[in-house]
Amino acid sequence: MDDRSTKYRAFFAQLICSAAKATDPRLEQAFRNVRREPFAGPGPWSIALGGHPYVVTPDDDPAFLYQNALLALDPARGINIGMPGAHAHWLSGCAVREGETVLQIGAGTGYYTAILAELAGPNGRVYAYEIDDRLAGLARENLKDIANVELRERSGVAADLPDVDVIYVCAGAAQPAVEWLEALRPGGRLVFPLAPAGVLGGMLMITRPEQGAAWPAKFLSRAQFIGCAGLQDAEIARRLAEAFAKGWEDVQSLRRGDAPDETCWFAGEGWWLSTAPASAPAVSIPAHGDITRT
Repeated sequence: MDDRSTKYRAFFAQLICSAAKATDPRLEQAFRNVRREPFAGPGPWSIALGGHPYVVTPDDDPAFLYQNALLALDPARGINIGMPGAHAHWLSGCAVREGETVLQIGAGTGYYTAILAELAGPNGRVYAYEIDDRLAGLARENLKDIANVELRERSGVAADLPDVDVIYVCAGAAQPAVEWLEALRPGGRLVFPLAPAGVLGGMLMITRPEQGAAWPAKFLSRAQFIGCAGLQDAEIARRLAEAFAKGWEDVQSLRRGDAPDETCWFAGEGWWLSTAPASAPAVSIPAHGDITRT
């Protein structure tokens, strides 16, 4: 069975990284190295394509795990191990480098935590936050042998976050948490779903510049997630749904503090997204047209 799993992982990793237009061979290697079986739990499993009902696999053949599909952790609540092809694209976008420190919000059972740990390497560090007691318990067991991972069983919206190079968020929010922005080192990347619960939003990457109030920003693709506790707002959700109906691809920067001008695509409280570039060049990410729900 291990030989079959190895074969499935090799093909799966190549397939999703090719579709994601990933240019770093380490990303494919990370997906190849990390077995999905421990993070999925015992089969049969419930899997789904985004927006469609779950289908239960006929048995526990690991071949079913190596599909570009949602894998349910809690079908009743719609909590999943997210779409691998989408995560491959987003991880390619934030470009985790060897030796970097990563903060993950919404670790689930730890599958993408393990992928991030592979990318950060033995000299890097991954701090993984999971607020759900059951999922955090499973993640702790799954990640116990990965030396460069520290699991924190609490909210990732907090004032005492470590300073990091990358923040990777796996729960939808109506706004970027101030705590996340302040935890980023210069040159650091925040990738999070600007997608309140129930809204098909977008995966936004924000880069902290060395100086200046305008931060390079770019939507990597559309995205929909379960909601991040503490970062929901019904009125912002309504306005974001309207904003995504027009021109989301044109966003180039995040502004804080100053009043929105004619380049404003969307304004929240104390922050807004602009179609004008920041002073620093935005990171170039290959176009990816898939609408992804995770």
